[in-house]
Amino acid sequence: MIRTVVPIVTVVVAIVALWYVAAVPMNIHFAVNTAARTGAVVHPEDPAARRAMGGIALAMENPGQWSATWAQDKPRLPVPHQVLEELWQTTAQQAVTSKRSLVYHGWVTLSATVVGFAIGTGLGILLAVGIVHSRAMDMSVMPWAIASQTIPILAIAPMIIVVLNSIGVQGLVPKAVISAYLSFFPVVVGMVKGLRSPDAMQFDLLKTYNASRGETFWKLRLPASAPYLFASLKVGIAASLVGAIVGELPTGASRGLGARLLSGSYYGQTVQIWSALFATAILAALLVAIIAGIERVTLKRMGLAR
Repeated sequence: MIRTVVPIVTVVVAIVALWYVAAVPMNIHFAVNTAARTGAVVHPEDPAARRAMGGIALAMENPGQWSATWAQDKPRLPVPHQVLEELWQTTAQQAVTSKRSLVYHGWVTLSATVVGFAIGTGLGILLAVGIVHSRAMDMSVMPWAIASQTIPILAIAPMIIVVLNSIGVQGLVPKAVISAYLSFFPVVVGMVKGLRSPDAMQFDLLKTYNASRGETFWKLRLPASAPYLFASLKVGIAASLVGAIVGELPTGASRGLGARLLSGSYYGQTVQIWSALFATAILAALLVAIIAGIERVTLKRMGLAR
């Protein structure tokens, strides 16, 4: 336990310390300008001098203003305690049905994520099975699946939303489609690799038992693909969450974590932006942890893990 906890705590403390240090030169200009108006410090009046004096130089010139860089309402770089305070206020101190609650916005994004992930996973598994059993699909579908991932999602997301809106499909479905678009590819690649993972001797053994193609699939290929599938699902669920958030951006949505990011950027609320980013990271970690838990249980029942 000590060998596991101490390195993690050390890294976290180092990151937090560097974060606080980095916030000083990022936020020092506003702190010095504010103090100069009250006469607390003397600020260079020459515009050229102000431009020439960078954040680090200004911070060294005004060490007394360092604490002010950690308590600004709209800092360039919020510090950890500001982000944690915003997270606490928008989760524990807000009703889950309130539009100020990150739980409410997280649930909206999670709904599209789960639906898109289910669609992408189902499509990916079906394509993988077809690719493994059909030479024609292997030569035709796989290159198109790879090529589809070269298109930036920020370019294709508005197109998907516009096309679906033109036929009256709005709300959760467009975001789910974008999530499925991002999540199906890892599942396809991982599942194909898994279905092809048994070696030639195992296939020859089933042939000696006169096993059919279906029996070979269910008794050899599918069990062998389980570890590869779960590894792909972990990547796919994270990609699906990204897709749901990206799907909220072009529409100017008022609900979801993407909407929180948009509103924060519109009004310069950097603390709100960072809290939404942290909420997204926490949600992604929980989703991956759920997949990992299902993986442990499934592989243990299959005798593939201790």
